Amino acid sequence: MKAVVVYKWARNAEDAIVRTDGSIDWRNARMAAGEDDPAALVAAKQIAAATGGTVIGLTMGDGDASWALARGVEQAFSVADAPSLADNGATAAILAAAVRHIGDVDVVVIGDSKQEPGVPVALAGELGWPALVGLHSASMPAGQLQAVRRAGAEQQTLNLATPVVLGISAESDADQVPGMKELLAARKRPLTKLSLSDLAAAPGDLVSISCRKPDSTPTRVFDGDPAEAAAQLVAALRGEGVL
Repeated sequence: MKAVVVYKWARNAEDAIVRTDGSIDWRNARMAAGEDDPAALVAAKQIAAATGGTVIGLTMGDGDASWALARGVEQAFSVADAPSLADNGATAAILAAAVRHIGDVDVVVIGDSKQEPGVPVALAGELGWPALVGLHSASMPAGQLQAVRRAGAEQQTLNLATPVVLGISAESDADQVPGMKELLAARKRPLTKLSLSDLAAAPGDLVSISCRKPDSTPTRVFDGDPAEAAAQLVAALRGEGVL
């Protein structure tokens, strides 16, 4: 079974700058490993190991391909000239084109990103595959693909057919940091750099017409003894139409 793990596909929100007019400047924001990427990689490796298959890494833009190569992935692809997009659909279109280019893929595993939650399901839509997101783990016991997710206090185990897109949401942010041996081994593993022209992909992007910061409501302080302050609070809530 061939599993593709998508990593470092989302921009680091901590590098974004919010301007005074409410617009966001992403120019200095690089593609960074999300908190769900390590869990996605573990799931992909478990699926491949159980079937004697392979795990292939896929990143885009300025994402560092060696992140997965140093963590045991034998081969990686990078869509190096992919722009940093605000449009989840356009991002998914690039990733889907790369998956089709890799070929014969059974499972795509991608971390659920809180900043760009539409990408995993849009990716599945581009591929024409089913998707299951919000998963905590996936494995391949007895030749059957299984995924686990939590629904409230319950834990659900689902049997899945392939091909499928799995969105993994980590239960913890623990990452197995590679040592020097793994980093050196990563340099010997193949990395294929693709371009948008190689994929025949010409993604569009959302156009922002206008933006602004949300209006803020001045804070009101109610003085006096508790009974008087409570009366002022009730009167203010009625004045706002809350009560």
